[in-house]
Amino acid sequence: MQTNSLELQLQTLPDGPGVYQYYDKEGKILYVGKAKNLKKRVSSYFTKSHDNHKTAVLVRKIVEIKHIVVLSEQDALLLENNLIKKLQPRYNINLKDDKTYPWICIKKEPFSRIFPTRKMIKDGSEYFGPYTNFKIVNTLLDLIKELYPLRTCNYDLNEQNIQNHKYKVCLEYHIGNCKGPCEGLETLENYQKHVDAIREILKGNFKESLKDFKQKMNAFAADMQFEEAQKIKEKMEVLENYQAKSTILNPKLSNIDVFSIVSDETMAYVNFLQIAHGAIIRSHTLELKKKLDESDEELLELAIVELRERFHLTSKEIILPFELDFGDKIKITVPQLGDKKQILELSQRNAKYHRLEQLKQIQIVDPERHTNRIMAQMQKDLRLSVEPRHIECFDNSNIQGTNPVAACVVFKDGKPSKKDYRHFNIKTVEGPDDFASMEEVVYRRYKRLLDEQQPLPQLIIIDGGKGQLSSALKSLDALDLRGKIAIIGIAKRLEELYYPGDSVPLYLDKKSETLKIIQQLRNEAHRFGITHHRDKRSKSALQTSLETIPGIGEKTMITLLKHFKSVKRLALATENEISVVVGTSKAKKIHEFYKNKI
Repeated sequence: MQTNSLELQLQTLPDGPGVYQYYDKEGKILYVGKAKNLKKRVSSYFTKSHDNHKTAVLVRKIVEIKHIVVLSEQDALLLENNLIKKLQPRYNINLKDDKTYPWICIKKEPFSRIFPTRKMIKDGSEYFGPYTNFKIVNTLLDLIKELYPLRTCNYDLNEQNIQNHKYKVCLEYHIGNCKGPCEGLETLENYQKHVDAIREILKGNFKESLKDFKQKMNAFAADMQFEEAQKIKEKMEVLENYQAKSTILNPKLSNIDVFSIVSDETMAYVNFLQIAHGAIIRSHTLELKKKLDESDEELLELAIVELRERFHLTSKEIILPFELDFGDKIKITVPQLGDKKQILELSQRNAKYHRLEQLKQIQIVDPERHTNRIMAQMQKDLRLSVEPRHIECFDNSNIQGTNPVAACVVFKDGKPSKKDYRHFNIKTVEGPDDFASMEEVVYRRYKRLLDEQQPLPQLIIIDGGKGQLSSALKSLDALDLRGKIAIIGIAKRLEELYYPGDSVPLYLDKKSETLKIIQQLRNEAHRFGITHHRDKRSKSALQTSLETIPGIGEKTMITLLKHFKSVKRLALATENEISVVVGTSKAKKIHEFYKNKI
């Protein structure tokens, strides 16, 4: 029950858009959120029950609510983003980013230098970026260096210094990387034309540079300067090759940002692509650690505001996998087909690959965290009340109706626990009856665990459809375990998952980790059961045939079984091969017996 003071704060909240802040009894910030309607949103925290444990804990800690009223929901989103980064509340996703991203600077000076930097200085220079890493920056600068000769020195090349012959050309001039503006060997007008072309390339527009190169190449060719024309042609090929690698869409698609999200129980991965003239000029994946079971819509909304601010994005159109509201100034596109759908799918693929890469790393460096994530995901996917830390799977084997057996395999924390595997010889069922056999082995397994006061699993998986599941349920009912252990059946044809009392099966994503673990359990149970069934049949067949040979006892049978593995191999063996195992006298009897059979 909340205090009277808190109830009063809830009653006096305004109905408009704004940002709310929760504080604990010590005055520490707990959470910052935005709302279209402050009163409705904040009140909902205290009027409904919360399935998520962390949310329930958060609500119990709240003793003070502060709020800021704004003009629109979009203003609230921006303010929320800024407050989260400034205040770093415990229950909010951490948006703090200490990384300084690289830029490409076109310096405001005569004969502009172009170089990479991590610092933005407000001196009128142009900055392109930020880029997500220096690899992209260096690739672009290498391209520019191949296309245009630019100075790399830091001389003050004003008109007076050049006229006074203050500087001399350096090695870069002699090897052809610079045209010597320091000695007046290149005009400012010609140099700045190169800078203008580079500016367009950094914007993702290659059209003007290619057009300019083509004109120069034709002019050189017309003057019979074929070597110069060839050099220009090589530059065009470099630029066209780079353009071909980066342009993946219709060049008319420009100034568009693409965002997509992939999430699991604990993390979300938001990929962002910036498109200019059909080319991807920037890509970045943002990782968000969930705090309060946030939805994909909430996470993506928060990430878009953060990424647009971080990378200084000004595009008027963004492509998303679902509808979000960012006001009238930004056009939201949720494509269903065409080029925009293609680029959205590419963004989603990037997010998925990034997630898989991170999961592989976590599995190596932090296996406990990996296990916890898998267990939480299985609990959610299979709609369980607890994490399935201990799972048991049953399978029947009665090939050709003989020697019916069953197998029970055990997984703990998502991995096989082979010391706990058990196999069963069917005792009370005559003939091949899968349903009755399943009922028997499930009863025997859990009757024994109860008698021995051993821990019970959180989940039972039955290899089979509704029939086998019903049979297993009869045994759980007999032991008064119905409802105390979750149980599902998996049908073999389409991997349907059946639940007690529900005729409609559950279908999991074919690539989901939960389904993969269930399939691994089922396959392991089948393998373990088949192996036991094969051993039992071989031993039975061997005993049946050997018992009819006078002078061959049980010890000899076992020795022959271990050596030859099967009756067929024994029957085809020579007398000498058999004598090596059991001696000459017995070998002669056995060889004669099978010789007469053949």
